[in-house]
Amino acid sequence: MFERFTEDARDVVKSAYAYVEGSGGGGRCVEPEHLLLALLDREGSRGSFALGALGLGEGRESVREALREARRRGGLTQAETDALAGLGIDVAEIVARVEEAYGVGALSGDRTDKRWWSGRTSFGRGAKDVLERSLRVALAQRDRHIGDEHILLALTVRPEVPAEVLAGHGVTYASLTRVLYGSGGEAKAG
Repeated sequence: MFERFTEDARDVVKSAYAYVEGSGGGGRCVEPEHLLLALLDREGSRGSFALGALGLGEGRESVREALREARRRGGLTQAETDALAGLGIDVAEIVARVEEAYGVGALSGDRTDKRWWSGRTSFGRGAKDVLERSLRVALAQRDRHIGDEHILLALTVRPEVPAEVLAGHGVTYASLTRVLYGSGGEAKAG
């Protein structure tokens, strides 16, 4: 699967695994959030250039904090939280009560019960989708290889926490394609 990935893209995947296996990200599967965290750590690649050009160089810790907060909410986006609030459901109150009863981070999915876990880190459905979309993004841009910039672009087209957090920091599919490909790179792969 990774034969078309550049060295930078492979490093992103390896770093995402490291987040899962270490204490950096938690969980048992590589998820889109782990891919974004790995992209934030990159330097000297097309993806890191694009993030810097869009002003995210200084805002990387803010992105990490937003991802931690979303994880505390059980992975709900702010849009989902707002929709629930419209129905009279206060997610912050639910999180507070669950954490009071079970400890901080109880909704984050970081279970210590390993009876059901095989011990192998794998790709979650969301991360698989991001990697598949990165191929479609590369093809739409007529690129021969999949780089870390394609993974970043793929993260922006999925309506989940990473895309919402990036958009909140001014990083969208449109802004990334302008930085990476100029005004002619407006093709959308989703």
